[in-house]
Formats: sequence, structure tokens, C-alpha cells
Amino acid sequence: MENSQTRPAWALMKVRELVNRTGFDVTRDNFRHRFVYGLEQHGITTVIDVGANTGQFGHQLRTSGYTGRIHSVEPLQSAYAQLEAAATGDPNWTTQRAAVSDQAGTITMNVSANSVSSSVLPILDRSTDAAPQTAYVAAEEVPATTADEIVSTQRFEPEKTLLKIDVQGYEMSVLGGAAKTLDRFAAIRTEMSLVALYDGQSLMPEMLEHLGGHGFDLWYVEPGWSEPVTRRLLQLDGVFFRRDA
Repeated sequence: MENSQTRPAWALMKVRELVNRTGFDVTRDNFRHRFVYGLEQHGITTVIDVGANTGQFGHQLRTSGYTGRIHSVEPLQSAYAQLEAAATGDPNWTTQRAAVSDQAGTITMNVSANSVSSSVLPILDRSTDAAPQTAYVAAEEVPATTADEIVSTQRFEPEKTLLKIDVQGYEMSVLGGAAKTLDRFAAIRTEMSLVALYDGQSLMPEMLEHLGGHGFDLWYVEPGWSEPVTRRLLQLDGVFFRRDA
């Protein structure tokens, strides 16, 4: 007979199985006990949340005990409205509507059906075959800024700041817009792809080499999106801390 001690483990297995079918994975408290703990240990008091969508990452930070400054940046109008609402009432969580790129101005975003897969880059069949909801359904002209500009206008201290990047293949352009600050950031959390899902994107080996050359060490990874049928991992999040910290 199933006892009360086995129910939580059984329930987690069922939830994980359901989530796996969509191509994503679930880990037990990894975000709180590893990531947020790492922020505290490295004295990181500010998070620049690039590609915030509707505020999922900021909400996860707050529910995991992070109390520092969050600045969430999201380009899409509909997602940004939800992001603003999520941050309402939190004086330490600010928002900005913009895409983060290698230069300021305006840029065209390709809008996916599921919103979270939207990107500046053209999407490839590998993505839409694995998840049809990633297909583009519209295009939206949006304001663009850079990481350097955000640091300057918000008066952040990069030495106490994590730059989080979730931009669906556009990571190198975000890093390119941090020419003045990349060597000073305390930490980077970025999505990385193992196979090409967007035309022109850099894959994980190039990301590792680039960030390593700017003084960052990869501390750990968190599995992200997998192909539902093959279960091959397509994307993951890498957490980097400054080597000399």
C-alpha cells in the first residue's frame, strides 16, 4: 500500500513525466539551492533580466528568496503588459520595454505563437518540428537598447550584477552590446543551444569560448528544452561566475 511518504515522490514523477512530454524538464529546488545561493555567495545584489517575457524569471527569483534589485527588459507589447503587472507593488523590481541588442535604435522581433520562443533571428525547422507552437505568427517593430546603456542609465554596478540572457539564439548580439561592461559583470546566466534552432545563432561551444575569454567560468548548467520524441537536449541554461571573484 502506498504510504504518505511515497506520495510526494510519486506526484513529482508524474508532473515531471507530463512536463517532459512538452520537451522541458523539472529539477528539485535547483534554482533556489544552487542558483540563488550562488548569487548570495558572490554578493550579487542586482539582476538584469534580458528577455523577461511576462516576468517568469523575476517571479522565480522572488519565490526563491532573492530580495535584491531586478530590472526586467522585454520587447513584445503583449508580454510587456503582463510583465508590468507582475512587477507592480515590488519597489525593487523595475521594467523596461525594449529588445537588448548590440546597438540602440529599433529592431524587428519575430513573434512566435507561444511568445517565449520569439526572436530577432529567423527560426529553423528543427525548432518548429519539435514544437509547432514556436512557429512565427507575426512581426513587431520594437525599441532596442544595449546592456551598456542599461548599466549607464540605471546606474548599476556591474561588479555586483548578474546579466541574465534569454533571447532565443540572439545571445551574441546581447553580449556585443556589453563591450564596456562585460569584463566587469559578476555573473552571466544565459541560454545556450546544442543544435541550431535559429538561423545565425551561436552554439554552446562558441558561447563557452567567448565567455571564457572574458574571464568567466562555467559553474553549472540547468537542462532546458528537449525534443519530445527523441528526448535529445536542445537548449540549456549556463551559469557563469567571474574567475577572479
